Amino acid sequence: MVSDAASLYPIYVTLGGVVAYVRPSTFSWFVEKAPTSYSLGFGFIMLSMGLTLELQDLINLFLQNSFAIIFGCLAQYTIMPVLGLVISKILRLSPSLSAGLILLSCCPGGTASNVVTLIAQGDVALSIVMTVCTTLGAVLLTPTLTKILVGTYVPVDALKLSISTLQVVVLPILLGSYMQSKFPKAVKLVTPFSPLFTVLAASLLACSVFAENVVHLKSSMAGASLSSDLSPLLLSKTILSSELGVTVLAVLLLHFAGFFVGYISASVAGFRETQRRAISIEVGMQNSSLGVVLATAHFSSSMVALPPAISAVIKNIMGSSLGYFWRCIDPADNK
Repeated sequence: MVSDAASLYPIYVTLGGVVAYVRPSTFSWFVEKAPTSYSLGFGFIMLSMGLTLELQDLINLFLQNSFAIIFGCLAQYTIMPVLGLVISKILRLSPSLSAGLILLSCCPGGTASNVVTLIAQGDVALSIVMTVCTTLGAVLLTPTLTKILVGTYVPVDALKLSISTLQVVVLPILLGSYMQSKFPKAVKLVTPFSPLFTVLAASLLACSVFAENVVHLKSSMAGASLSSDLSPLLLSKTILSSELGVTVLAVLLLHFAGFFVGYISASVAGFRETQRRAISIEVGMQNSSLGVVLATAHFSSSMVALPPAISAVIKNIMGSSLGYFWRCIDPADNK
């Protein structure tokens, strides 16, 4: 029952987003304590991840799939940052939204990718190790890539960004792994519930950021909603040209392109179908919660956190849809 409840993550975050839009004050208790509350929430997510990790198992999995893991990690930190930069330029996003989209694209793979890979009949072991490796690599790669690509839009302190990533990513994972080795009986009792607590914490993070920006977003869409004399086509165009509409479009394009290019690159590299699916999903689904935490802690504009917050909804809907689509196709079928 707990596992089934955890699999409803896209529903939680979508419903939470609706509540945040209709009544943003619902999340004020969490927003008012930001960025500390965001950092603690994400630290809890990483701690839950650490509780499930056994170092020897990870080493064995890495040795068995070393080439595929290295390829997937390189794809994660090359394909997505380039896509983020290109999409922000094509859509002519504002500096704050450009910074948020590129920061999101420089984040590691999210833990939700492991669940989606399982649904898609992909290589779950490969997905898990890629998530761990890209998450640990985020301490250096996320700040460095963000500094290089976002520095032209807004000032970025790569050192502070790196320290924050270390604090909210690596330390909780190491603490969780230590607890798992020292207190296995206690951890065994808690572990079945950790996926549910993790998705609830991730939903709270995403919805809180959305609630924080909802007043600004509503004002940007006011012109569209008041223009009742516009045709449906022009009304849709007006909404898409608003900050909310263009951000949703940018995030949709980022994840779609990530899934597609990730799969094609894995195919060209000669990986078998289950590995292609795992790499595609890992590349296409970013850790949006980390993007939210870093954006709120290190950028003056709250709009920088908007693309990662919207991504929490979109990536899970897109990823789950892709997973169920692939579930209907046997990976052993050569056609």
